[in-house]
This record gives sequence, structure tokens and C-alpha cells, in this order.
Amino acid sequence: MADKLKITLVKSTIGCVPKHKKIVEALGLRKVNHTVEQPDNAAIRGMIKQVGYLLKVEE
Repeated sequence: MADKLKITLVKSTIGCVPKHKKIVEALGLRKVNHTVEQPDNAAIRGMIKQVGYLLKVEE
């Protein structure tokens, strides 16, 4: 596995489950098309799995 994951928010959180909005915020994403790099670990992978329909992930 890679050391870092490049995560981009590609869909708005408007109308999403409140828990999913908090997960996106915890990943460090603010606006649509905002990209962050996060470490590749089990916690981040679990968050991505929850809100994968909103994200684009590159290794």
C-alpha cells in the first residue's frame, strides 16, 4: 500500500446524512473539488468506505 492517499471531494454533502457530513469534515475536506492527502491506515480507509460515494481516492 502507498504511504499517502489523495482524497478529493467530488460531490456536495448537501442532503447527506449528518454523520457523513462529519466524516467528510474529519477527513479535512471543505468544498467540492478540494483535495487533501491523508496517511494510508485502517481508520482513514474506514472513513473512505463510509462516504465513498462522495469521494475520489488515488493511491
